[in-house]
Amino acid sequence: MKLTHFPAALLLCAMLPSAGLAGMNAEVSGSDTSQRAAGIIYGPEEQEKQISLTAGGYASWLHTAMFEKPAETWINSSMLHNRLNFKAYAGSKVTFALELRNRFVTGDMVALDPGYVTGLAADNGWIDLSWNISDGNSYVLNTMIDRAYLDIALGRLQVTAGRQRINWSQSLVWNPNDIFNTYSFFDFDYVERPGSDALRLVYSTGASSAAEAAVKVNSHGRLTAAGLFRFSLLNTDLQFFAGETDEEFFTAGTGWSGALGPFSVRGEATLFAPFEGSEHEGSTVIATAGIDRAFSDRLTAMVQVMYSNRPLLLDSFTALYEGGLTARDLAFSEFSAVGQVTWMPMPLLSISMSAMWYPDLDGWYAGPSVDLSLAENVDFSFLWQHFDMRLANAETKLNLGFLRIRYSF
Repeated sequence: MKLTHFPAALLLCAMLPSAGLAGMNAEVSGSDTSQRAAGIIYGPEEQEKQISLTAGGYASWLHTAMFEKPAETWINSSMLHNRLNFKAYAGSKVTFALELRNRFVTGDMVALDPGYVTGLAADNGWIDLSWNISDGNSYVLNTMIDRAYLDIALGRLQVTAGRQRINWSQSLVWNPNDIFNTYSFFDFDYVERPGSDALRLVYSTGASSAAEAAVKVNSHGRLTAAGLFRFSLLNTDLQFFAGETDEEFFTAGTGWSGALGPFSVRGEATLFAPFEGSEHEGSTVIATAGIDRAFSDRLTAMVQVMYSNRPLLLDSFTALYEGGLTARDLAFSEFSAVGQVTWMPMPLLSISMSAMWYPDLDGWYAGPSVDLSLAENVDFSFLWQHFDMRLANAETKLNLGFLRIRYSF
């Protein structure tokens, strides 16, 4: 574990006030009450000096059942998941963010999978900010800081340093432009997505154009660095970028999003060319394109396809499901396709159905889900994920069922 003393102190400082902050309003200003009592109205210069804090997050219970056939043995696990989000503002130009997730997992997965406990504590960042506080034969308690950054606005220039999410994606499911922090489509319970230990500069060149430069360091001390320019042309948002990935590949790509009549059209394409002397042979190209449409305020649909000349050779279900791969490894089949339909029969109920096709794996995936708002800030979700494919020359059929209740504050 690297630089453990500073993260531990940072975590302690964050946890001590969290219980009190969670019960407060969304925004708290240390001097707001005294200002109102005195009837003072500050001018712009004084307001820029004011410090304000915000706090929020959610707490959820997620139960997972995994089985091949419903009549056979089920593997059951439960997770209590708490997220705490803190932000401090020094006027309108300086922001510090600290966000952490606490997970208490118990059940069969901890007991049966020897790599589950260590995998939960894995951190791909330059600084190890994930800790298993306690673990036993059937449980593990983990705390992880996935956001800790300082953001400064200097006119047209925005500078962000620390653990952050750098989102360069344009597509909805597969994102080969997301070279800094990829994620798995199947990990629905982590909506915030992973972060990177990085420095990012964004310079606004116009109302719909900007130039960006970013560099991150991973847990092996390797750099990923790239520059991007985005602009709008003929009602289409375009972007081009180039750089290097993990000091192993020259990386360049493009992304776009626009409209054709009632349809939204999105796509991305990225080239990964190994540097001379690299252990990797041959360049990899990943390209994806999709369309989506809102037929009404109750019905939406999406279709996306992906091509790769060098798809990743999967040898386990874990690599498919849990992610942790780079943008170069998003494809498991030369051609892949996904479709999703979402229907809202009433304002508080959403029903969705998604499906994927992997021809090279002789496989497919199907996943229906139901989301229901039970009360203000309380949501219930049911999801089922079915996988049927060949992995490592063996037929794999697996079902995962999920029940989740989440309270947001």
